[in-house]
Amino acid sequence: MKSILLSIIQKKFPLTSRPFAVIADEIGSDEETVIKLLLEEKENNIIRQISPIFDTKRLGYSSSLVSFKVRYEDIDNAVKVINSHPGVSHNYEREHPFNIWFTLAVAPNSKLGLKETVEILAKEAKAIDFIVLPTLKLFKIAVKLNTTGKDAKKESVIKPKSKHIELTPLHYKVIKLAQNDIPIVKEPFKDIVKQLDISYNKFFDILNELKDAGVMRRFAGILNHRKAGFNANAMVVWDIDESKGMEIGKKAAEFSAVSHCYLRPKYQNWPYNLFTMIHGKTSEETNAIIKEIASEIEHFSRRPLYSVREFKKVRIKYFSPEFEKWESARGALV
Repeated sequence: MKSILLSIIQKKFPLTSRPFAVIADEIGSDEETVIKLLLEEKENNIIRQISPIFDTKRLGYSSSLVSFKVRYEDIDNAVKVINSHPGVSHNYEREHPFNIWFTLAVAPNSKLGLKETVEILAKEAKAIDFIVLPTLKLFKIAVKLNTTGKDAKKESVIKPKSKHIELTPLHYKVIKLAQNDIPIVKEPFKDIVKQLDISYNKFFDILNELKDAGVMRRFAGILNHRKAGFNANAMVVWDIDESKGMEIGKKAAEFSAVSHCYLRPKYQNWPYNLFTMIHGKTSEETNAIIKEIASEIEHFSRRPLYSVREFKKVRIKYFSPEFEKWESARGALV
């Protein structure tokens, strides 16, 4: 039953006052059992968190994937420097001379901006070289690990909605309070609704409004890949014909094992422009998926970059004062 529960919370978490009761009804169980089993998975560090996943750019943040080339003896310092930035959500060591890979977002009111922030981080981290790889086209972003082993090999990829919405002060209050990991209790949203001084219906109406507009991608459970048994996670980079990028990217994104699929720029020191994140339980499984994708998409070359070490994986705390603190400590006038 645990594998089924993990699958459900990753795919469609119910936005209602008693979500675990709804899940229990779906699988023919009871609320107490569902809560007990999910608490066990949380205590075992298999469930990382259950929370909204917001679209960073729709909230006004500038973001990019960044890679540093760092000497082995400087890695510890580099990690400390990079992880100190509140806009770094993911940071990994990967098998490549460009060995440190992280995602960076800077706040809408940033005085430094993305480019200067990367330059400061590179200097403090003693990076030999770096590349900035912003998203040119997003084809897919949805981490849904196949915990039951029954997911189809391919899936239809729904284009994210991007309806315009004017965010009000109440929207921002909801985002600030709802972005945190919810407790696994009968009424996990009770304290948030109380702090907002609104009804459950109003709260869920706002969350669904944010979702319909694409500001919130989804509300879901996020798992610790390795703790959940997915130990062979590779960022596979492909050199493709950019003029065929839409066609090739869509085809790669259809594979269920691909959680992220982006088109990014090429550089003289970086020839790859299609990025796919692939999750497997073993290197054999992941390599088989890579081989199958390679047989279906047109490409000049490819390279799997396996995760060696995970240094940071958190949700960004949007509209946090930590962004201004980080910049002011480096001389930015805030």
